[in-house]
Amino acid sequence: MKKILTFFTILIIAIFTFVQRACAEELYKFTSANFDTSNSIIVLSGQDTPAGAVLPNIKLIKMENPSRAYFDIDSSIITFPKQDWKFQSSDIKEIKINQFSINPNVVRVVMYFDNDYNPDNIKFLRIKNNIIIKFKDGNMCDNEYFHNTFRDEHSSSSDFYEYLTIMMPVPSQNDTIADQIQDAFNTQAEQILARKELKLNTKYYLNNITPKPTGVLINGFGAVTIERPMILTNPSRIIYDLPNTLVDMKIRNKEYRISETETVKVGQFSVNKARIVITTEDVSNYIPIYSSDNQSLIIANYQKTNNSTLYNNSSNVIAYNKEKNDPLTESMMLKFDAPIVHGIDRYQDKVILYLYNVSKYHDENFKAAYKNTLFNNAQISLMPQIGLKLTIPVEQDAMVSTYLGADGRSIKIKIKEARKKTQEKVTIPPSIIFNPADNKKASDDNKKVVIDAGHGGKDVGATSGGIYEKDITLDVAKRVEKLLKQKGYQVIMTRPDDTYVSLQERVDISENNNPDIFVSIHVNSSVRPEITGVETHYYHQESMTLAQTVHSSLASAIQSPNRGLFKSKFYVINHTTVPAILVEIGFISNSGERAQLVGEKRKQATAKAIADGVQNYFKQYK
Repeated sequence: MKKILTFFTILIIAIFTFVQRACAEELYKFTSANFDTSNSIIVLSGQDTPAGAVLPNIKLIKMENPSRAYFDIDSSIITFPKQDWKFQSSDIKEIKINQFSINPNVVRVVMYFDNDYNPDNIKFLRIKNNIIIKFKDGNMCDNEYFHNTFRDEHSSSSDFYEYLTIMMPVPSQNDTIADQIQDAFNTQAEQILARKELKLNTKYYLNNITPKPTGVLINGFGAVTIERPMILTNPSRIIYDLPNTLVDMKIRNKEYRISETETVKVGQFSVNKARIVITTEDVSNYIPIYSSDNQSLIIANYQKTNNSTLYNNSSNVIAYNKEKNDPLTESMMLKFDAPIVHGIDRYQDKVILYLYNVSKYHDENFKAAYKNTLFNNAQISLMPQIGLKLTIPVEQDAMVSTYLGADGRSIKIKIKEARKKTQEKVTIPPSIIFNPADNKKASDDNKKVVIDAGHGGKDVGATSGGIYEKDITLDVAKRVEKLLKQKGYQVIMTRPDDTYVSLQERVDISENNNPDIFVSIHVNSSVRPEITGVETHYYHQESMTLAQTVHSSLASAIQSPNRGLFKSKFYVINHTTVPAILVEIGFISNSGERAQLVGEKRKQATAKAIADGVQNYFKQYK
């Protein structure tokens, strides 16, 4: 009898385990939840399941007092802590995502919104293993969602962080092995949560960089955008900025070798922008190549790339469309029967798209679709064993952006013309020259720079260890003055010696001399003596490019942490009417960095980096 009971017990346990596993296999596991502030969408990402398996079960329930709506996703679990997001700058005020129940497994998403918000605007979309919740109608053409993959502009209204409040689990205080094991099994226990203020990153999280013989493979989560690259010399290098991107700490500022003569480094250039620097003599051969899901890309030397390794499926163009966005802006849209892999090459007078896995198109339909548009002279041609080449001529001062559909089966190219001049036509050089037609050196003779040495006289600035900030800033400022004069620039000093100059007097000196730029030099200080690093501040939008360029030079030359760019309302950079920045060259409060700041080597390297940044700015943007 005991054997029979044992047999039935084992059988019941086996059946229970089998049923449990079978049920588990049917569960839809959500692995992350992200809110894209610039497009007002939530992206719930999960493991791959058959398309359409979850979406039909979603039903939106509307409620009042307060105004809110929720929906449940059956047969689903979240593998991340429950989320509670609060926003201050959108119609949606709060979003909660949690495991509503277990057995049955139900995930609930609750959205609180303004009283005048219409919840009928909330739309659901299933793309691959993502559920997308859209909160507002956007001009997204005939595709549900386009993501910006490339853009000429280096700052945009979509570049921002959403300040929000979330609830984070409080780490367990259990120290014993037994307690930790018990916690591991109590996965459904109510977690202790604490409120945390933070900035929400949008778009892309870059967590891996892999050098290859043909270039650099970039991997991450989200959707990546690349800005028009910059080419710098001494040493020869090409720079790609990725807006709305956060770089994983483990790969920041590490140098990787591509070949014997080429290296790559990725860093957090500013609070919401990553920067990739490739040092190479073949700068004109590098182009970004995007995967069909836009989560990874290769910055490749296309002369060395084996195109057949970029894709495992072929595609054809099946439709051509156009759009008039405004009087100066038009878009070309191409639809394909399968996801595409594409690369982009930007010249002064044209943009070239390489559609690597696309083999068929209809030339007459293409020409007819874009007749009498900004794309009237665009040409598309077949490149045997490579794919299609789409060449679009553009005016020198036009702005180009490209977009990839969320399903990878459509692409959009948007061109914005420069505003037409009613009087004499003024030719403005492009902000960045990529694959330039020639390398004529810009004249520096007429460029005028104001160098502002922080503090002075009775205003000693920050002090530590008997060292005054005013002495360091004056020394470095004089070195910058000397280097810039050697390069042919006119330099005006707000203080040439240890004298007191008020903030308004510094501004007056700048305004009375009508310079091209204003650069203020300071030394930082903190109550936390362990902090070190360099940072650059700007206030007005037109000063951002100057800040980016000088800070890039400074961060590359100085062996100290790159603390990034800050938008700050310092008096001298707020009240000057020309592009103006304030550079913090290190921390006087850190004993190690203070010793460097008073040393010949650090002061000269800092001055040279600032002078080189100024010259790069004028070469690239003026």
